Amino acid sequence: MEIKKDSKHDLEKIKGLLFQGGLILSLAIVLYAFEWKKTDGGGEDWDQLMVIDIPEEQAEITRQEEPEPPKPEKTTTELEIVEDDVEVEDDLDINAEDDQDSEVGDFVAPIDDDEPVIVEAEIFTIVEEQPAFPGGEEALFEYLQKNIVYPQMAKESNIQGTVFVTFVVEPDGNISNTRVLRGIGGGCDDEAVRVVKKMPRWAPGKQRGKPVRVQFNLPIKFVLQG
Repeated sequence: MEIKKDSKHDLEKIKGLLFQGGLILSLAIVLYAFEWKKTDGGGEDWDQLMVIDIPEEQAEITRQEEPEPPKPEKTTTELEIVEDDVEVEDDLDINAEDDQDSEVGDFVAPIDDDEPVIVEAEIFTIVEEQPAFPGGEEALFEYLQKNIVYPQMAKESNIQGTVFVTFVVEPDGNISNTRVLRGIGGGCDDEAVRVVKKMPRWAPGKQRGKPVRVQFNLPIKFVLQG
């Protein structure tokens, strides 16, 4: 069965007009939206805001005046005039006839003949004939064993070891300049120096047949007996 269209209700004829009318209506709505403004107080007109430029407050710069320094007080000095009755001995020999071309001699300091000049003899470490304890090395060991007293502090602390003592054997055999080269503490160092200073005279060392000062190093061993 074929469906027939009623010519009165056929919209194909006015389709173009309807399309144009829709475009005009849409354009009108868009233009109205751009021109419309709210008047109920809920919004703000940002294009009507004014920018206010507030200048910075410049602080006035003041300079503190420095106080003037106090003026110095005037002082007076009293001069006491003393009569010049004291005679001054003048040992200077001044020749008024000398001029700038005159030659000046070298100054020589006076020598006091009463004060002797002490010249210390040279101390040798190696000589042709070494100094020796009277009786030889065995007598030296016996002397050390008899005279050394083991310090109580070293005993209580169980201190043992070798103390190296150095001294000078003078040309007359006496001992001088005694000191510790290497010690162990506990009173052993002082005891070793004490015994060396009490030693009898040695046979002096000789260089070219003459007695000379010789430095001698002596190791002294401290051992606790079990």
